[in-house]
Amino acid sequence: MDIEECCKEWEDLAADYKRLETVNKEYTAKLEEVGELQATCMKELDHQKYRLSIITGALKRLEKQGAAKDERVLGLEKEIMKRKAMLHEIKATLPKQNSLYLRIILGNVNVSILNKNDKFKYKDEYEKFKLILSAIAFVLAVANLYIDFRPLQLILIFLLVWYYCTLTIRESILKVNGSRIKGWWRLHHFISTVVAGILLIWPQNQPWEEFRHTFMWFIAYISVVQYMQFRYQSGVLYRLKALGARHNMDITIEGFHSWMWRGLSYLLPFLFGGYTFQLYIAFRLYLLSHHPEATWQVAALSMSFLLIGIGNTVTTLMVIPQKLSEQVQWD
Repeated sequence: MDIEECCKEWEDLAADYKRLETVNKEYTAKLEEVGELQATCMKELDHQKYRLSIITGALKRLEKQGAAKDERVLGLEKEIMKRKAMLHEIKATLPKQNSLYLRIILGNVNVSILNKNDKFKYKDEYEKFKLILSAIAFVLAVANLYIDFRPLQLILIFLLVWYYCTLTIRESILKVNGSRIKGWWRLHHFISTVVAGILLIWPQNQPWEEFRHTFMWFIAYISVVQYMQFRYQSGVLYRLKALGARHNMDITIEGFHSWMWRGLSYLLPFLFGGYTFQLYIAFRLYLLSHHPEATWQVAALSMSFLLIGIGNTVTTLMVIPQKLSEQVQWD
């Protein structure tokens, strides 16, 4: 390429740049317009909620006064329910304020995902993240079963600390974007972060050596169950998303997804097996807490595993009937 060709290429590039400037100006103007429209929508949404609360309050007062419910009242109550559902759908398309936890971790960065496809991609990446980390944890746990090497044990435990810390952030972002994750499952991962932190500072003494193999077997078991869940739920998620059956950000933790109950019965024994394993670990640690060399970490971990095991079992038993009823509705 000689100098004349270089100059011609530069002239062509300059023309392309002018087009880029024009598109960028239009894009910037649209962004400002979108921001103004969002502010207007949120203002009107608050206005609708306020007026609805006044009407609802008036109907409740009429009911307390003994007024009979005629067709107008029943029709109005039905319309109010419909309007609340419609407002909920509108709210899902608007930016939301970060939770206190996200504001502490990320500041005032807006983490709202407004595009439905982007929401699905984020949730899909969340599931793949859990799968990849579970596979790594499985390999490290099996290696620790056969190799007594303290640095290798610490690598696995540090991985768990980072994994659970990351999950709490990702789940908080999911919550901001409309996920109806139950409070216990989020609390479960906060507790698990603390548990992993305590394991990290547990000194290498006799109680640890007696507990080490049990813990490694537990990590290996949970990793296998997580893989089973992922293989099943990935197909279910894509199928129900294609049918438009459920909200694509619906999620709970430890494999319980609100769209996963079609044919899930074969997984339930493995899930409850993991919860039973947690209760067994709590009992094992309780016995170890009486060991002469036991430190405070043993008793703290025993109580933590007991809380996690009971919380998981009770929450799951409460959720199953609800999800089975939803299953009937979608069949």
